[in-house]
Amino acid sequence: MSAQGPDPRQIEELLLGGELRYTRVDVQRITGVSGEFTHRLWRAFGYPHMADDTVAFTERDVAALYRIQRLMQDDVLDDEDVIRMVRAVGQTMTKLAEWQVDVLTSKIAGDPAEPPTVESVEQIIGLAEKHIADFEPLIVHAWRRQLAAAGTRAMAMAANERDVIPARTQATIGFADMVSFTQMSRELGEMELARVVERFEETASDVVAANGGRLVKSLGDEVLFSADEPELGAEIALSIAETIKDETEVPDVRVGVAYGPVLPLMGDVFGTTVNLAARLTSIARPGAVVIDDGLAAELEHSPAFEITRIVRRPARGLGIIQPYVLRRRVRY
Repeated sequence: MSAQGPDPRQIEELLLGGELRYTRVDVQRITGVSGEFTHRLWRAFGYPHMADDTVAFTERDVAALYRIQRLMQDDVLDDEDVIRMVRAVGQTMTKLAEWQVDVLTSKIAGDPAEPPTVESVEQIIGLAEKHIADFEPLIVHAWRRQLAAAGTRAMAMAANERDVIPARTQATIGFADMVSFTQMSRELGEMELARVVERFEETASDVVAANGGRLVKSLGDEVLFSADEPELGAEIALSIAETIKDETEVPDVRVGVAYGPVLPLMGDVFGTTVNLAARLTSIARPGAVVIDDGLAAELEHSPAFEITRIVRRPARGLGIIQPYVLRRRVRY
């Protein structure tokens, strides 16, 4: 180690698990994959553009390209399938890696808002060197778990549709939005605000997972979740509102939920049902859940929920909508 800290190349080779020994042109020559396709592939992975003479690839990069080549030769994936799948992996791993580095930096350096010292960087590198082999299987395990869940959902849809998976499927879609976030962002420091957002996302994610739903994405002051069954979506929505209300560090949330056809694509969901759920969120009072008439009809005879019709109102891009307030049914 120098006085200025670890050598960046040594760090990169440690984390990549091998020596940087090949240029982009070398990898193309070794694997026989065209320059045009490898350029698209590395870009989809999220790699920066590199000059032809830059030594930036390892044996593992070559092995990865061979694996992709075999999948294409066996007709498992075509060119466009590969690029779409690689882009999904690249974008997901970018966020995951940044998150993990932030966690480790916070643990060792203390205040993540301050630049890490040479000593803290050395500690992080030492930790990575000792335990990176433990982290890697955990990531694969989590991926297999999520793949199993996604595959099971797809099989269930196929069974319900005579073995044909429809482009669109019925789902319960919900948004939970923190109240007065803009004002809070002006009053709190950056780190305090980040902690509030992290606590909100953590709480909402735990509620969604515990009830068998799926957290589609988080957008800072709001989360988007989905559930296959109307009752399940209603339970998640009420549980998020109730759990957040008990959180002293997080302001109340407004929750909007709609039931109808959605287009699942690239891990996200699209369609009018999603837009409607977002509009309903703006109608809800702090700590309350507002649903659309489609979900209200599905829950009409449920013994667990109480539905109250409120005033119809216009929703941008959707015309006049009929909202309902969702509550738990009180049992005496």
